[in-house]
This record gives sequence, structure tokens and C-alpha cells, in this order.
Amino acid sequence: MVSTHALKAVGILPDDADRAILVGRVWSNDAGGPCPVTLRNGRVLDLSGIAATVSGLLELDDVAQRLGTADLPDLGHLDEYLDGSRGRLLAPIDLQAVKAAGVTFADSMLERVIEEQARGDSGRAQEIRARLAPVIGENLRGVQAGSEKSRQVKALLQEMNLWSQYLEVGIGPDAEIFTKAQPMSSVGCGDKVGLHPISEWNNPEPEVVMVTRADGTIIGATLGNDVNLRDVEGRSALLLGKAKDNNASCSIGPFIRLFDGEFTLEVVEQVVVSLLVQGEDGFEMTGESPLAAISRKPADLVGQMRNRSHQYPDGAVLFLGTMFAPVKDRRGKGQGFTHEMGDRVEISTPRLGRLVNWVDRSDACPEWGFGTRELMRNLVKRGLGERI
Repeated sequence: MVSTHALKAVGILPDDADRAILVGRVWSNDAGGPCPVTLRNGRVLDLSGIAATVSGLLELDDVAQRLGTADLPDLGHLDEYLDGSRGRLLAPIDLQAVKAAGVTFADSMLERVIEEQARGDSGRAQEIRARLAPVIGENLRGVQAGSEKSRQVKALLQEMNLWSQYLEVGIGPDAEIFTKAQPMSSVGCGDKVGLHPISEWNNPEPEVVMVTRADGTIIGATLGNDVNLRDVEGRSALLLGKAKDNNASCSIGPFIRLFDGEFTLEVVEQVVVSLLVQGEDGFEMTGESPLAAISRKPADLVGQMRNRSHQYPDGAVLFLGTMFAPVKDRRGKGQGFTHEMGDRVEISTPRLGRLVNWVDRSDACPEWGFGTRELMRNLVKRGLGERI
């Protein structure tokens, strides 16, 4: 079936895609299941002969060299997976744990405190923001998490009765690392993203996503939308699971870009992530999130995720957080931003491409029905069981 929101390869790939080592997944109608793939000149090349899962593929020491030199089966042009004629583009991960770091930028710290004080009521946000921003915002600017300066700021804000659990994880020694979604549940570029129907105050969260091996080595990066329900989490931080992990609420893609001599972790640390929201009502919102403004280094966050106390034998991906907290009024003066059904959300940066999704309710998005057991059955049926 051809998609009603068809994208084109040229619109989602990195600007230097001809030099990038890209790994992804497609559902191939011809193969009858999911295939790990790489791209060459817009052609989708099947990696199932090397490894049947992306998780297994990324554990290979020479994975980048193999992708560059191997003679691989051609599954068609990427456009044929974006328009649905030969299959569809999937999230570029499979068995990996999907984790996220919260409150990693000063601007987002302020917005989390506002949500907490507003108790999920978007109508109170503007007044609280005006009151807190001059005090909290100035104190947080440029503070590195866990530093002596952060301890001084904490003491000052406690004296002013402005300390918050969100500031604790934002600039304290311990990062907030939580489970965003279950393995195999993430949606990919071109899919719908879901909002729980109880939410009336929500937003996209454009983020860089670190991709790690089982031993914690960061092997590449991709983009993610950590869909956020501000009213639900604002009512109580204990509702984080309900605010974050819902049907179709985690989008990742379009592809993982592996590190090489030109694309490195240092390059990723300087990227600027752009957001574009376009509504069917004519509403448009843009924003940017420079990763250089993060309060903790990506390697530090990955180290807090994976260490002697936390292992992920199938690898893991980690959303790094965002500084973009949309406040542009949409439904009325002082109401701030919230999604409407049908919104087109584009998250982009030149070296990683563009992740594009359309917004719907979680209970209206396709149900997640292809989990780990179904993947194992599918691969065994296709004779790929030994390459998992």
C-alpha cells in the first residue's frame, strides 16, 4: 500500500550521505520480514547475510569495513520503501534497550520545574515562567552537572526555596536515566507518533541518540523524538512511565550513522538539532537545540547508563535530552504549545538527516504487534536463525 505521507530519500538522508556509513532496517515485502540494511547511492542493500539483526551487526569489530567492501544483495531504491511499494522503512534498531536521559539542558530544566509547579495545568505556565526564569535561568546558565559550581547553585536555590527534583538530576552528580520504550517498539521515519489520549499539553522532544554496543562503546548516532506529555508528568513525576512509554511514542531514525575517520563523537557534540512543526491548521513552529549546550558530556551519560551495575547484552541506545521546550501559543494567549492531530514533525541536522513523523493519538496509531518472539520466529523461518 502506498503511503499518503510519502517522503523521498533526498529529503531524509544526511547532506553528505555519499560519504556516510549508514545502517538501518526495512520491512522487505520480497523477503517477508525485517532486514538490516545499508545504503549506497540511494540503493537499499541487504545485510542479513552478515547479521540478521542490527544488534548483532553492531557487535562486529570490522562492521564499517564490511559495509564498505561487501557485495550485498540489492533490495531496491529507498524511495520504494518510503512510498510503501516494496515495504517500509523501520526504526534502525531492533533488540537494543531504548533509554533516555532527562533534564540535560538548562532551558529544559526550567521548563520541568514549571511543569512541576503548574501541576500539569498549561494555563499557569506563563505566570510561573515569568516568576522563575530570572532567578533559576541565570543561576543555571553554563553550569556543568556535578561541579563545585553546581553544588553552590543548589545551596543558593535551596535557601530561596526553589530547589526541585528536576534540578537535582539536571545539575547534581546523578543523571536521570530512564527506559523510554521497549525493544522492538520504536517507530521509524515516515510513521505516525502517538500521544496518549488523556494529554492536552504535550510536545515533541528533538534529540540526538547515542548508539552503543553491549560493552558500552559508542559506535554511532541517530535522531529521536522523545514524545513528551507535559501535563501528565507535571501532575506527578511518578507518572513518568505513563508520560513517556505509550504506543508509538518513541521515534528513531532515519538511519544510524556509524563513526569513522570523518564522523566522530566530537563532531556529534557540536551538532545543532532543528525542529519544525507544521499543523493542518496552518500553525508552524521552529526551534534549535545545540548539543554543545548540554550540561553533561554524551560519554558521561552513556557511562551512567551502562556500567558495572547496568548491562545491556544486546546493546542500547540513549536519547541525550533536548534544550528545546516550546512555549509558542497555539490554542490561546498564555496557553503555550501543544500538538494537534495531523501535525508534521521534522527533526533534523545535516550530518544525521531528517526524522519525519505525523502526530496521532496512541490509540489510533497501529498497534505494536511485532515483538522479539515474532522476530525470532520470522528469522528462523527465513533460515537466518544462526545469524541473529
